[in-house]
Amino acid sequence: MPHRKFESKGVAVPSGRFSRLARFGGMAGGIAGGMLLDGAKQLAKGKRPSVSDLLLTPANALKVTTQLAQLRGAAMKVGQLMSMDAGDMLPPEMAEILGRLRSDAQHMPQSQLKAALNAHWGVGWQKKFAEFSFAPIAAASIGQVHRAKTLDGRDLAIKIQYPGVRHSIDSDVNNVASLMKLSGVLPKTLNIAPMLAEAKRELHQEADYKREGEYLHRFAGLLADSAEFLVPKLHPDLTTLSVLAMDYVEGVPVESLVDAPQEERDRLMTLLVGLLFRELFEFKLMQTDPNFANYRYNTTTKQLVLLDFGATREFPAEMPQDYRRLMNAGLAGDREAARQAMIDISFFTKDTPAHYQSAVMDMFELSLDPLREDAPFDFGSTDIALRLRDGGMAIGQERTLWHIPPMDTLFLQRKFGGIYMLASRLKARVNVHALMMPYLTSAPADAPTVQK
Repeated sequence: MPHRKFESKGVAVPSGRFSRLARFGGMAGGIAGGMLLDGAKQLAKGKRPSVSDLLLTPANALKVTTQLAQLRGAAMKVGQLMSMDAGDMLPPEMAEILGRLRSDAQHMPQSQLKAALNAHWGVGWQKKFAEFSFAPIAAASIGQVHRAKTLDGRDLAIKIQYPGVRHSIDSDVNNVASLMKLSGVLPKTLNIAPMLAEAKRELHQEADYKREGEYLHRFAGLLADSAEFLVPKLHPDLTTLSVLAMDYVEGVPVESLVDAPQEERDRLMTLLVGLLFRELFEFKLMQTDPNFANYRYNTTTKQLVLLDFGATREFPAEMPQDYRRLMNAGLAGDREAARQAMIDISFFTKDTPAHYQSAVMDMFELSLDPLREDAPFDFGSTDIALRLRDGGMAIGQERTLWHIPPMDTLFLQRKFGGIYMLASRLKARVNVHALMMPYLTSAPADAPTVQK
């Protein structure tokens, strides 16, 4: 589990509907005030700035980041996803500021933490523990993690949800969406209602720690035959809707291995890429959150530690077959078959203008480079990530053609992108072709049955 330094005094999570709404109102007011001041300055210099130029400034990004980090919950989660998905499309200063949301969560003060545990475990819960550290070892958007030892000798990591998170999800998502619309980042013609509904559904699931515990247990069973992976054991007797108890396991952040020996970095990413393909084609079950903090590495046992299964998603049976057709067509150079597969998956529709379809397919073909040769692909010496970013930005300029694929596809693509980003950061060399081909040449046997 992660170890981080925290201020001794935490920041209370606004848990009431009106207190959270007031924070959003203050955020919007602060941004509006900044816009008026910046606009006046630029007009005085003879410039006529656009509304988006005034809104998308580092100062406003800092205001938003600070408030979301204090609000936590769904508001911060949506901000994190925005920073990951749109970071390469923003000015560097803004991308850096929004990127802080992925690591700068505030933690609860001890009084609020004790009140939360009293509510979930009942007064007198301390009698079950030989030790309980009130200093968190990690804090994220929805909850924070503490280390504890029970009287019967179990060494645990306990994730405790911030008060009010579950009840504020719908309003938080609506408020963040309103800020996005206000900024002009999204085209007015884009129907984001399905995405907002899915975001709410997904966040409600992530806030259900009993559900996460079930997936933690399922993955432990699915990977029981792979000693290279370590999934912490679930402790149901201490797990509730808002508290998740699991084994405490040692590990360092995966991104900290950037200076590790090349062989170790290559092995780590080979494990992650191989797991990605097993999740899609064999398990039809995937942990879709690409946050690097969800992976740790035990330098003693050389095991990859898997954490946080809140964003686990079960795929429909036809989805692996659709992707198998797409990948086979792309590798065979059959552009028309690949185009039809992309229509079936709904990357675009058959009525989408030909030049837009062609641009999306060009990006897809570029992304296949790591799979084309049966040899290690060097993620550290390629500019594919930059070229994909530039291609995505060019496509994004045609705002009237923006199309939202099905949510399963979006979450899968986010996971692909996150793994690619980590491989690039670690400068890993991975034979992706060898890992992928067994799944393209024939459908694997069904995943082993695991008791839910």
